[in-house]
Amino acid sequence: MSTHNAQKPLTSFLTWGLPDAAALRRMGALARAELTLLLRNRTALFVSLLMPAALIGLSYTASDQLDLAGTGLSRGEAVMTGGIGMVLIMVLYLGLIPTYVARREERVLKRLRTGELTDGEIMTATALPAAVLALVQCVLLVAGGIAVLDAAVPKNAAVLLLGLLLGTAVLAAAAAATATFTKTVESAQITGMPLLMISVMGSGLYFPLDILPDNLADICRFLPLTPAVDLVRAGWLGGIDASDQLRAMAVGVAWIAASVFAVRRWFRWEPRH
Repeated sequence: MSTHNAQKPLTSFLTWGLPDAAALRRMGALARAELTLLLRNRTALFVSLLMPAALIGLSYTASDQLDLAGTGLSRGEAVMTGGIGMVLIMVLYLGLIPTYVARREERVLKRLRTGELTDGEIMTATALPAAVLALVQCVLLVAGGIAVLDAAVPKNAAVLLLGLLLGTAVLAAAAAATATFTKTVESAQITGMPLLMISVMGSGLYFPLDILPDNLADICRFLPLTPAVDLVRAGWLGGIDASDQLRAMAVGVAWIAASVFAVRRWFRWEPRH
């Protein structure tokens, strides 16, 4: 096996460093190839495009049972906030895990490492199509919620966008970390299930954490997706304390750093036997 990139850190993978023009060209070429493969995979397209919309529709139908008194959210805004989280989880997180695993098992990642691409560029470019698809769906979801449901126009679009970008970075990094202990493409849905479940139950997708007991709410604020959900909700309602925004950003960045560390330490670039 070539050791051309074996010792290179993940300098481009969800870090603050900006890639140069050559790196952007390399990542763009790989991202286009990944997008082509995604468009050819009908199952992946179904999960990415139709499942989130179906879940959001079901959530809105059931949302008349939600007690939103005192939350500041309308029925549509509550469903849209949860819908954005579900899009990020299903399209990005659950979509990327099998992609990383499939490329590893097919020895694609191993071959890519023998070229000019760094490890970080490989991981980032592989994630780009799913990340862009998820962000586009979230934007369409916001527009649809305003046009069709009773959601108000976001009062602070910048904070909402910050939440989207933070959630994208956290879940892309978490997908790569989850792929480190996922042996097969078929088992990807199983290994991704814990994060899905804790996010649905504890990250405030459909109700603010403020309605939970204080001790439980404090614990839930440190879950991977909670910071992004908090910022998205604050974007709808407008106004967020600087301390709360910094806390959300710090928790999100900590999860990104932990995931990147796990990838650098344990990710295998060859098939697992």
